[in-house]
Amino acid sequence: MQPPDGVVPGAAADGSVRAPARRPELDALRAVVVLGLVLFHSALVFDASDPDFYVKNETTTDVTTVLAGLVVVWAMPALFTVSGWAARRSLAHRTTAGFVRERLLRLGVPLLVATVLLLPFPVWVRERTRSASDLSYPEFYPRFFDVRVELAEAPFVVQGEHFESGHLWFVVLLLAWSSLLALAVAVVPRLAAPGGHDGVVRAVRTRGAVLLPALVLALVCAVGGLEQEYAGWPRWTYLAFFAGGVVLGGDERLRAVLRRDAALAGAAGAVVYGGGLAAFLTADAAGSDPFTGDAGASVAFRALFGAAGWLFVVAILGGLDRRALRRSAARISAAEGGAQGAAEDAAGYRPGTSGRAYAYLLAAVLPLYVLHQPVVVGVAALVVPWRAPIAVELAVVVLASSAVLLVVYDLGVRRWRVTRRAFGMRP
Repeated sequence: MQPPDGVVPGAAADGSVRAPARRPELDALRAVVVLGLVLFHSALVFDASDPDFYVKNETTTDVTTVLAGLVVVWAMPALFTVSGWAARRSLAHRTTAGFVRERLLRLGVPLLVATVLLLPFPVWVRERTRSASDLSYPEFYPRFFDVRVELAEAPFVVQGEHFESGHLWFVVLLLAWSSLLALAVAVVPRLAAPGGHDGVVRAVRTRGAVLLPALVLALVCAVGGLEQEYAGWPRWTYLAFFAGGVVLGGDERLRAVLRRDAALAGAAGAVVYGGGLAAFLTADAAGSDPFTGDAGASVAFRALFGAAGWLFVVAILGGLDRRALRRSAARISAAEGGAQGAAEDAAGYRPGTSGRAYAYLLAAVLPLYVLHQPVVVGVAALVVPWRAPIAVELAVVVLASSAVLLVVYDLGVRRWRVTRRAFGMRP
């Protein structure tokens, strides 16, 4: 049974709001996005719209551009929103200093380790395959770390001719946004307390009001342009999604709002995204860069892209919560009877025991994210000389990369205390 919109998970009879419980459906969403990156980055090898990827097939296609657009519009925004929710939940159980320490161990250590051990490799492959460089990897390696500091590129302040954050831009941004959150809580400690968003709750009481941030994102994307190297989104818009997750993670009453408007957000997102796709194709056909161009179609595409991102995030989070609560209600009702089940359902979603495979996958999310792109690039560099049909080469790259990743993770990371720490896992 689905609780009515007025029933607030986590709200006591006196109207107080407890700290949010763990949300396994959000963990699952995070895992789906990270695992999907193997397919996404494999597809970039064959994508005609991204000439700068580390390895490019001789034959490319626009099909991957359209299919990728269906994902980039919501995947990383959803990941940052869930990360903001998790950060707020972490603050509810830790001091600010403890939160900073946990973020540094979980994010800072893997970032440092991967920068030293993994990030130079894809860049070297690109130099070898695209620039006809004859440098060996030991010869290229120190050149990668010939860097300078550019504050204007914040938070990517470390820059260089060859140096880049690569796929770990997500970790850089997440560490930066978490640091800003810790600073805000240090200045205003009550921000870490559960609840405290009465004004937000009142503002979104009207049906559809929670969709209005889409207009702000539309304006930011239209005026500022999109950054293709960060999954198509301007880097600072990810702070908005992270902040949205922080607010959602601190007040359980907002869950009812997302459930209520999930269907409306999904329908609106589909219409807006459809218009954005038409604008993208129009701008591209006219020779205007959809990401940065001044033509009307390019600006329209960016505005609709930005709006669709927020609409899809609301639809996904609200839809997942509706499904989770229905499953919880059915399980509780079957086990304990309807009256007790409804009471526990009103108190909030309580997850059951995850299967071993599911638990294994959730623990592997961050290490697989850190490891995946160098593996995909290495496999793709071996496959593209085959000159086989794109579908064949793509399937081989995806399957071989997935197999290598699982072997490296299982045998090289998760079984050893030092490597678990190095890749952000708990002991």
